[in-house]
Amino acid sequence: MRILLSTTSYQDTPGDHHALLEGTGWEIVRERGPLSETRMLELTGDFDGFLCGDDGITRAVLEKSLPRLKVLSKYGIGLDKIDRVACAEFGVPVLFTPGVNHTTVAEHTFCLLLALVRNLVDSVNATRAGEWKRMTGHELWRKKIGVIGLGRIGQEVIRRARGFDMEVHGFGNYWPSEFCAAHQVTRHGNVETLFEAVDIVSLHTKLGDDTRHLVNAERLGLLKDGSIVVNTSRGELVDTAAVLTALDSGKLSAYAADVLDEEPPPADHPLLHHPKALVTPHIGSRTYESVPRQALKATRNLIAFLTGEGAYEEAMLGE
Repeated sequence: MRILLSTTSYQDTPGDHHALLEGTGWEIVRERGPLSETRMLELTGDFDGFLCGDDGITRAVLEKSLPRLKVLSKYGIGLDKIDRVACAEFGVPVLFTPGVNHTTVAEHTFCLLLALVRNLVDSVNATRAGEWKRMTGHELWRKKIGVIGLGRIGQEVIRRARGFDMEVHGFGNYWPSEFCAAHQVTRHGNVETLFEAVDIVSLHTKLGDDTRHLVNAERLGLLKDGSIVVNTSRGELVDTAAVLTALDSGKLSAYAADVLDEEPPPADHPLLHHPKALVTPHIGSRTYESVPRQALKATRNLIAFLTGEGAYEEAMLGE
């Protein structure tokens, strides 16, 4: 077997997944992803499987990979970079790793949110420069947070929000009734009423045609002045131009993101330099605890499928 391994956190983080993969005796070709469609087209053609991250796996890439390609094992849960319709058409299963990074991403969401409301970055930069710049921040206590997407990560964010005694509002196609009742989550039938009701919007939904630019100029206009948006899901969920306009006008007091609409971003990406924006380089699930969990599950999925021994988790089209 010949496998293309492209996820960098898998390669960079210690853990039992390395020995598990090496123990297969398969040929492992390592690349530093996320790989563009162009780079994937240069590489593909002689692999039995991809152990992939957020690489551009398009119809063209899949066509060039056939007939040898047997399976995609996704490290993580985000599948929007994979042409899943083409995978289904060509009979190439897509395996994934749900349930391994929800606590880690939820923690990072609150890391970003706390850094924003307490002016953490500016305060630390000032003290490092020899200044004693005492900036006044805000509390999260009893603020109103709107969580869009109530899967595993959204639920973990809600647990933490309730720990701050925040008033939680929710919107999503999936509604875990018992959980929401237990955590006093107010349900919204549409995104617009959620935006009107909250101080903070936190995004935890998958990217699709129906959610691309979910945060746009019209919906940002529904927020009260000085609101905050946090995005640890996918960069394309927000209209970057609309967010920049809202930051400049004061409609948004801050925007925090672990994801951008282009990754890695160009050096002149406007959100990287805006004084009211806080951007981290897609590290929400990159911890010494979470990476081995994801990597082991992705590796076990791959081995189980290719050997026909053991169970694996396949993402069904439409999920």
